[in-house]
Amino acid sequence: MSSVQESLIVALDADAPEALRLAEVIRPKVRWVKVGMTLYYAEGPAIVDALHALGYEVFLDLKLYDIPHQVEGAAYQIAKTGVCMFTVHASGGAEMMRAAVRGAAKGAAESGHRPPDVLAVSVLTSFSEEALAQTGITRGSAQQVELLVALAKNAGVQGIVCSPLEAAQARAILGPEALVVTPGVRPAIGGGADDQVRVATPRQALSSGASHVVIGRPITMADDPLAAIDGLFSD
Repeated sequence: MSSVQESLIVALDADAPEALRLAEVIRPKVRWVKVGMTLYYAEGPAIVDALHALGYEVFLDLKLYDIPHQVEGAAYQIAKTGVCMFTVHASGGAEMMRAAVRGAAKGAAESGHRPPDVLAVSVLTSFSEEALAQTGITRGSAQQVELLVALAKNAGVQGIVCSPLEAAQARAILGPEALVVTPGVRPAIGGGADDQVRVATPRQALSSGASHVVIGRPITMADDPLAAIDGLFSD
């Protein structure tokens, strides 16, 4: 398994027919795919089953945020699908994150799956400093990420989601074994940032401490997705 296959997570942000078509196309180079809210809310666990049947590891990105009881129940159900990773919002607090870990462990044990890794989302990569301040957080994204990463570590989750610009500080807090997953990854040349604000190239993200990089539209909207993957990792 190449380092690209180990680290790259392709975001299948499309309807089910298109997501499965893309999944077939990129299979030679990709091990991980991300299922987000739009696809999962339309298809439910069936889309996870279909991607598993194609041989993929699935990262379920629903960003759970609710009272601990609700998040524990949701994590329990998610774990029964056999996904490898899923997300909660770190800003939901330590007890909510602990509840997610408990629910995931219980659901996995009852269904015979390995417990999925719980990833705590820090600050969305679509947030600029100005947008973050509009929510009442004036300390800045780097300081907010640092606070939330430390909170997530103490809550016992297995990793963090942050922009590649904060990957190094997340890695320093979490240590070498934790997962540091970075969306907001874009090509060095060509292509726009779309609605991402805090961005870097795949190589920059990985050299800064990311364990995985999440990339969607630069691959899925390309005329040749396999060539796009090669180009992303050639800088």
